Amino acid sequence: MSSRTCRWAKARPTLTLALLLTIVGASRPCRACFSIVVGKDASADGGVIVAHNEDDEAPQIVNHHKVPRRSHPPGATVTLRQGGVLEQAQRAWAYLWSEMPGMSFSDSYINEWGVTVTSDNCPSREDKPQLTDGGIGYMLRRLVAERARTAREGVLLAGKLVERFGYVDSGRTYIIADPGEGWLFCVVQGKRWLARRVPDDEVAMVANTYTIRAVDLQDKANVLASADILDYAKSRGWYNPQADGPFDFARVYANPKAAASPNNTGRQWSGLSYVARDRLEPDRGLPFSVVPKHKLSVRDVMQILRHDKETESGPAPADSPLVCALCSGATQTSFAAQLRRGMPLDIGIVYWVCLSSPRASFYIPFHFGLSDLPAGFRLESQRPTKEAFETRVQAPFTVNPQEAFWMFSNFSDKIDRRGPHAAAAVKAEAQRIERDAFALQKSVEETARRSYKDDNATALRLLENYSKGIYLSCMEAMDSLLAAND
Repeated sequence: MSSRTCRWAKARPTLTLALLLTIVGASRPCRACFSIVVGKDASADGGVIVAHNEDDEAPQIVNHHKVPRRSHPPGATVTLRQGGVLEQAQRAWAYLWSEMPGMSFSDSYINEWGVTVTSDNCPSREDKPQLTDGGIGYMLRRLVAERARTAREGVLLAGKLVERFGYVDSGRTYIIADPGEGWLFCVVQGKRWLARRVPDDEVAMVANTYTIRAVDLQDKANVLASADILDYAKSRGWYNPQADGPFDFARVYANPKAAASPNNTGRQWSGLSYVARDRLEPDRGLPFSVVPKHKLSVRDVMQILRHDKETESGPAPADSPLVCALCSGATQTSFAAQLRRGMPLDIGIVYWVCLSSPRASFYIPFHFGLSDLPAGFRLESQRPTKEAFETRVQAPFTVNPQEAFWMFSNFSDKIDRRGPHAAAAVKAEAQRIERDAFALQKSVEETARRSYKDDNATALRLLENYSKGIYLSCMEAMDSLLAAND
């Protein structure tokens, strides 16, 4: 099995060969993205944390933009990629944009209100989707980022757009969160969807299959859905209340192969095992969310996103039947969004971003109030060819802050080729730099808060210098680590 599949067969000696091949084959279509949502009362900061590994096979490039707030004239429209047209909002909020050119479902956003949108591919069983004007796909998350002031508002907007146009891909779970609430918005190809709020004192994780199980559709505070989510399932023969009992969204709507894949269930179990207060038994079905054994910090979720060795159980019990890597060589970018309340959002929203796989890279903090990320974080908006990608990442390493993605990807390539010892050295150095960044963060932010109201420019310049310092430390560390291993 590859590094993205699980140590499963050893613990399941009675599986027949045919069943084993079915399970392994089912994991192939699922991209190995991974997402974490920490409720505000489960967070050490008192605000929601969203964390995500974006996995896509090379060749890729990742750009980062800060898009300012914009106004549009009355009557302006938006044209979707498939040709549909809808009215433009008169005001579009500012947002940070993690862009993967050429990819339809890999971008992430954080807007000026802290509304964060990212996603995991979650195949559905739908085979007769209804689409209008070609449907909606790529633009769904952008429209949420531009228009929503809260996560709930974002969920309702996404639902209306899906019902109006129909969703073009098989299925997906969108994480839509703000400083106070985190939601999982599950969309099915066509015009059906269901969303559930992550309990404030719990943590949810997603690994490429739907995780929302039994829900009370009348609980509008915590569950939102398209009006015909039950009736449609009954009409297709997927759900019989008398025989099946309470409505279980994942069991009814998920693609059965994706739902049974150990690559998906194993990664969710591995991630939840880091934080769960109570031991999880994967054979009994994994919960939508868990109560953590302690409140989680951003550093805690970074540790989870870095989990990369299928032969290491991490915090899971030694006799664990199922251990999966949560990042891999296909992880093109990773982030942890620190969405805090009780302070200006320019300071309270911090985007800790990692270019390349976090197993051989560094998280760098950027506060929302910065005018933009460093210039080198935004390159050409075009997916590279395989030849161009390989030329870049395999070239001799040079510190080049004008081409951040290529610099970090080149570094990761060198470390991967040098083996586990080099990777362990990078991880230790990355954690040291990040530990220093967290230690300095509080004092920097307190100083910025004192001057923010009367001298906004000085406050934001202080935050920018803080980020530049961490970025410089990462570049120095990469150069030193490679020199030490020559």
